[in-house]
This record gives sequence, structure tokens and C-alpha cells, in this order.
Amino acid sequence: MGQKVHPYGFRLGINKPWKSRWFVERGYDKLLVEDVKLKAELREKLKAAGVSSVEVERPGNKLRLIIRTARPGIIIGRKGAEIDKLKADIQKRTSREVFIDILEVNKPELDAQLVAENIALQLEKRVSFRRAMRKSVDSALRFGCKGIKVRVSGRLNGNEIARSEWYLQGRLPLHTLRADIDYGFAEANTTYGIIGVKTWVYRGDIYEQKKRREPITTTGAF
Repeated sequence: MGQKVHPYGFRLGINKPWKSRWFVERGYDKLLVEDVKLKAELREKLKAAGVSSVEVERPGNKLRLIIRTARPGIIIGRKGAEIDKLKADIQKRTSREVFIDILEVNKPELDAQLVAENIALQLEKRVSFRRAMRKSVDSALRFGCKGIKVRVSGRLNGNEIARSEWYLQGRLPLHTLRADIDYGFAEANTTYGIIGVKTWVYRGDIYEQKKRREPITTTGAF
């Protein structure tokens, strides 16, 4: 039952934030379509930079994009030339003032989206799917994750009948809301067809920090 619910959507507002943060009373549909197109185009354009996620904020008449990437140098470019070009390109399409924040992903081996994209890239280079899965799982465990599951589906090794294979190491408590589970999905375009790659990475539990209560002091006699 646990895999029928998206691991990210299940935890929204509990220990995961929304990927788009804005509010409007009118024209919601246009802004939603703009968000989806913008995220898809940025992912395609910055494929070499290892983009984990793109978050959108719209404070007032501004548009802020927060790009989490494993290789920020590729996006920024020499003396910020590439990021200025990207900003100008987005500015043309929208009437808002554009700001771009680049955040570096310190451990790409523990980022589910980057792990899934890395496996998909290896499958496109005709690496054996079992070898690609095992390599990613071992490297994630070496970097300190509590559990990881990788699942590939499609015409594996060019077989006539499509099938799914998965590999699990460690714990993966999908029903536990406090569990910090990252989820990623990527597609490998092979000569035999598309192979889907799903990745779940369990990075430990997130506990709400309780504020210390100040001792009550009283003055005067009872």
C-alpha cells in the first residue's frame, strides 16, 4: 500500500515544503502552467549541471527561482556570465523582475533525483542495469544514508517483454511521516525504448525541536 502514495506529497506541510510558494486570487491556472513549463525548460537546459530541484517563489511582482544543483559552476559560468544570460532569457518571457538563487547539493549520492538521473545516464550508455543499480546503492550507503531502494522498469537488457526489477538495502519506512524520504524519477531513452528509474533514499528521522519552557518566577509572599 505504501507505494501508491507519492513519498513527497504524503509529507507536504509536515517535514517537506511546497516546491512552488505563491498565492493569487485570479489567474491561478496561467501561473501554474508558467511554473510547470519553466521548471521543465530549466531542467532540459541545465541537464549537464545535475539539477536536483527547481523551486519557485512569487513575492509581489517578483519571480525568485531557487535551483539546487550538484555543479553550480556550470550554471553560474565565468564571472557570472551564464547566470546573467539565463536571467535575461527568463525576463523576456515574464513581466516580473527575476531573481535566481543557486544552492549547491553537498552530497549528490544522497539526492534521490540525482541518483535516478545518474542510473538513467548509465543505462543510456549501455551499462548493465544491475551493475548501475548496485553501484548507486553502495555509494549512497557509503555516504551515510539509512536505506535506499532503486527500481527500474521497461525492456531491460533489450528483452522482448518489459519487466521491473528492484534492489533494496537498509530500512525504508514509507508509512512513517517523520522519516526523511527523498524520491526521484528519471527516464533513460535507450534504443529499445524508455526505461523508467525510481529511487527512494531514507536519510533518517526529522524530530520537531521542542522549545525550552522558561521557569516561572514569582515575586511576593502568598
